Amino acid sequence: MKILMVNKFLHPNGGSETYIFKLGEQLRALGHEVQYFGMEHEGRCVGNHAEQYTQDMDFHGGSKLGKLTYPVKTVYSSEARRKMKNVLSDFKPDIIHINNFNYQLTPSIIYAAQDYRKHADKKLKIIFTAHDYQLVCPNHMMFDVSGNTCEDCIGGHFINCAKKNCIHSSKAKSIVGTAEATLYKALGTYKYIDEIICCSEFLKSKMDTNPVFAEKTFELHNFIDKPRKTQYQKKDYVLYFGRFSEEKGIKTLINVCKLLPEVQFIFAGSGALEDEINKVSNIKNVGFKTGEELEQLISEARFSVYPSEWYENCPFSVMESIIHGTPVVGSDIGGIPELIDSGKTGELFCPKNEQELRDKIIKLWEDKDKNDNYIQNCRNASFDDAEEYCRKLIAIYSEV
Repeated sequence: MKILMVNKFLHPNGGSETYIFKLGEQLRALGHEVQYFGMEHEGRCVGNHAEQYTQDMDFHGGSKLGKLTYPVKTVYSSEARRKMKNVLSDFKPDIIHINNFNYQLTPSIIYAAQDYRKHADKKLKIIFTAHDYQLVCPNHMMFDVSGNTCEDCIGGHFINCAKKNCIHSSKAKSIVGTAEATLYKALGTYKYIDEIICCSEFLKSKMDTNPVFAEKTFELHNFIDKPRKTQYQKKDYVLYFGRFSEEKGIKTLINVCKLLPEVQFIFAGSGALEDEINKVSNIKNVGFKTGEELEQLISEARFSVYPSEWYENCPFSVMESIIHGTPVVGSDIGGIPELIDSGKTGELFCPKNEQELRDKIIKLWEDKDKNDNYIQNCRNASFDDAEEYCRKLIAIYSEV
């Protein structure tokens, strides 16, 4: 099977890039041919034989003249449509697997796929993996500027994004995002997608609010590599690892840490709230960690905390904790409760509820037998690895 993987970033940038790179590797290992289409970048590490990529759109740098064209280019990219068609003509794939595309590639790539499909001498299937809420919410998060979850745009009421300045608190960006979402809803562009893969049942439920998507969605949790066989000795600390930002519930967690001076916390990550973290005496900030260093931090923790306050989909941090034998105290929101077996591999608490989070932490910190039982349950738990995930994915490819 020949698969064209489409994603705006073709360099290491976040979770969706980790997903497409590992997915491509595993699909190749199973005997399939994989190429990639997206933006050019000095760090690009995958590509296509036609050497066709769109110009890098740097929203934080670049020339002032170039930025003047961004409001138009983020809604529709003639360059992306043209170069995508060139790749399709050269590669002749069986599957186009689209991932993140809004603003940099734009839905123009879907028209390129549909144009090619009309004239192809074989069946071509268009698959989309929803990594966030981009097709039902212009700011992709269903989280407003006041720090609350928000469903005002559900049902295609995208004007609320512009009214509330939901994209980076910017009126201009929010108007552009609203225009993009409204345009492609009116054009019915997404009807050309054959199937939509959702990484959580919660995300699927939100996608299904759009009748165009409702009969096309599959729930398939993300995959994660099985840990090395080395087991580290548990140490007396509670771990948070991830981004230091408000939507992740960091302010709530900081307040709870202050109420528990007898508990040692380790924070691993980076972000806007780093200065506030560094002021708390029982928090040790070790900075951003990856690879074996992060694996050891996770494995040695008594348990981890994931206090997110937005609609998380299928957070790798929760899966990584459990797969490394570390229970999770997590927010009961979005897709998080689909990953934590409450009372067995961790505990759930109401987002933003400092008292409940404090009580859950104390419960596991003081009851070592319960914590040890949760640890053993985590070590017996499992999630799909890349090979298992790919076999399920290929079944979806074949069923369309």
